[in-house]
Amino acid sequence: MAEKTSLWSRFLARARETSWAIDANDGIIATAGLLQGFAGAGAGDRLLLFTSIAAMLAGGLSAGGAKWAEVAAEREGELELAAEEQAEIERDPEGELAELAAHWESRGLTPELAHEVAQQLMARDALSAQLDAEHGIEEIIHPSAPWWEGLETAAAFMIGAAIPVLITFLAPVAIETWAIIVAVVVSLVLTSLVAAGVGRLSAMRMLIRSLAVGLGTMGVSYLAGVLFF
Repeated sequence: MAEKTSLWSRFLARARETSWAIDANDGIIATAGLLQGFAGAGAGDRLLLFTSIAAMLAGGLSAGGAKWAEVAAEREGELELAAEEQAEIERDPEGELAELAAHWESRGLTPELAHEVAQQLMARDALSAQLDAEHGIEEIIHPSAPWWEGLETAAAFMIGAAIPVLITFLAPVAIETWAIIVAVVVSLVLTSLVAAGVGRLSAMRMLIRSLAVGLGTMGVSYLAGVLFF
């Protein structure tokens, strides 16, 4: 159980390394998709510009708020686990020591060495030792983390969304659709490659997924605008 939890913790850590690029891609795709829908419906420059700015602001605030809620809930879960572990340590310290020793023995240490390691860890910080061994929690999320991650997510989304917004502001409506598509493709390629390098992921798979979602979203939105308006 501890090994599975540790793997999940490592997965979350890697996901956080690339989350800024994913958030930026969300901003690019969501805003560009909305613009393509309005463009397909025959909207003019002024309406497209207003739509893109509204999508950037509303989308960024929504994404940031969702991230804040997610991290805050994760922190609350860790605090609950910490309270439960602390109660167990106070109620049955010898049993918790035996559990910790068994954990280290399962990792390959001899029974004698596992017991010694467990004793030293319990003497230093019993709660941290148990949280790490049983739940893969090396450190409880800081109280300010939900706010910072929410702000980072909102900023990344808005930075991504700013790309189609700028195209809408600068390009004439006659070439706007194609300019947005080109800008979105270039932006998704760059963010996907950088994120793949940072997160040590497959650049090709990440690039294919990003482009498929981005171009698919814009295509469906444009078609909906043409067909229904």
